[in-house]
Formats: sequence, C-alpha cells, structure tokens
Amino acid sequence: MKSARELTVELFQKTVPSMSYDGGDVLIWQEKARKKLAELLGMDKIKKCDLDLHIEYTAKIENATEIRFTYQSEEGYRVPCHLVLPDGVKKPPVIITLQGHSKGMHVSLNRTVYPGEDNTELIKGDRDFAVRALREGFAAVTLEMRDFGECGGSANGPQCFEESMNALLLGRTAVGERVFDIMRLIDVLESDFSDLTDTGCICLMGNSGGGTATVYTAALEKRLFLAMPSCAISSYKASIGGMNHCACNYIPHIAEYFDMGDLICMAAPVAYIQVNGVSDPIFPIEPAKEMFAQGKRAYEALGIPDKAVHIIGSEGHRFYADDSWPFVHKLTGR
Repeated sequence: MKSARELTVELFQKTVPSMSYDGGDVLIWQEKARKKLAELLGMDKIKKCDLDLHIEYTAKIENATEIRFTYQSEEGYRVPCHLVLPDGVKKPPVIITLQGHSKGMHVSLNRTVYPGEDNTELIKGDRDFAVRALREGFAAVTLEMRDFGECGGSANGPQCFEESMNALLLGRTAVGERVFDIMRLIDVLESDFSDLTDTGCICLMGNSGGGTATVYTAALEKRLFLAMPSCAISSYKASIGGMNHCACNYIPHIAEYFDMGDLICMAAPVAYIQVNGVSDPIFPIEPAKEMFAQGKRAYEALGIPDKAVHIIGSEGHRFYADDSWPFVHKLTGR
C-alpha cells in the first residue's frame, strides 16, 4: 500500500504544466502567463497605498553615503531599507539586494546586529551583496523581506512558517507579498531617488530565498534592467516538490501551470543571470540546467540569446560573486 507521501510524489511526477511556453509568439504568451502568475501569487489581494516615505538618517560611511529609509508598501506595513551610494560615481546604476534565509538584510552590509554574530561567518558564500556592489561602482538597496530580520525574524533567523500559512488562508502567498514589496521599492526609487541613482538601470539580485523573490519579481516587473537569482532555480519536481523546503516557497497550483523555466521566459527581455552551485543539495544542478535551457528559448525567440547567462559555481548553496559580477557589467554596459 502506498503512503500518502508516495501517492503525492507519483501525482506530482505525472503533472504536466498546462501553460508552459510552447515556442510560439513570446509576447502573446507572456501576457497570458504573467496574468496567471499574478493570480497564483495572490497579487490581486494586496492593495497599493501611499508610499509615505520616511528617511530616518543620512550618514557618511567608508567610500559611500548611506540613507536609511522606510516606506509603506500596503496599508499598515512598512518596509525598512538602506540605500548606499558609492563615492565619486554620478547617478550610478542601482541593485536591490535580497538575503536568503539568514538573519536579515544587515548581512548584505556586512554588519553585526545580534549578539554573537561574527562578520567572517556572517558573509560566507559572498553574502555581503551591498559591499560588493559598491566596489563594482553600483549603488545598492538592501530590502528587509517579510519574516526576516526587522520584519519578523530573530537572532535565530527568519520566522516564515506561520505567516506563510496565514497568507494562504487569505488567498495570498509569502512570495507574492515579497514581490509586491520589491515592486513598491522600485516605485520609491523612481519617485524619490532618481536624482541620486540611474533608475533606467535597476537591477535585482538575491541568493536562496532572496533568489526566489528575484525570480518571481523578474517574471512580473518590466522596469527591471537585470535580474540575478542565485541558488533558487531548479525544476519544481526536483526541488520545491521533491524535498523539504521552507513554507514560504509554496504557491498553490503553480505546478499545474508552469515550471521554473517558464518564469525565466516571462522575464525576457530583462537581462538574466541564473546562478547555481554545482553541488547545491536543494536546487539540483541537472534540472537547473534544464530550466535555464527552457527559459532561454524566449530570449532566442526575441533575438537576444546573449541576454540570458547561466553561471555554475564550483561549490554548493551560495552566491559566486567573482563568477557573476563580470556578466553584470557586460549586460548592463556599466
């Protein structure tokens, strides 16, 4: 007799996504696919409100200026961010940085917040995203994702489970909420920081859970110039549906309509750098290669195959800054 788990796995393996890109007209497919994806993410349940930007302080730090601010993404919920601007660069391109299941956005800045944190341990796997962006001549915005750090996390890390389950009860998803916050940050950059940054070159990156938010945002947000998700793409069957993951990764019904390669297809023509680790245990590399190949078909159909790049790092579940940043410069021309 089959266990419930065995039955679910068997059903999963038999499921064929009904809205996968079939090689036809990309733009027509994208319009339908994005509408369905937004519905699956529960985006229609989240309403815009006044951004109510509040700048808490501006400070000079080493080789940069830092602006700490918060904004209101939906009524009653404020998102904390740090914008760091490199010295000597007029209106630099800007990259939004998203940490994975870590203790929060302070990791991107290589700062300790909680007792016992060690800078060296904190940034293993090139997780000091904002620090590296400054070195590369980019401005960076660290965004605290829901249930992480200041937005519901703790010294023990993110607290996703209960909030993710409650979101599902309300027809929403944790991924959709995070995507919404990122889109509203782009609104803030355009409305209030266009004099300090090049809002024609807004990039987005993240590793693991931050990479997941990057993948889904890039599928829906046309204002991005470049997206760089790291250790967040493999097939649903091999990764999210094939092993234990945080509850915030789950989106009801999505495997009935799409696989992760379709999310890359939706992102075109955004410049796309997919980063994987060759020995990542939770985003297996062979299905990750398959998803990249599936996604690249849209770029080929649009005549821009070189705008989709796959970086495969030599280790596991981490970011690979030295491998990836040369392609950021190549694809942005900055």
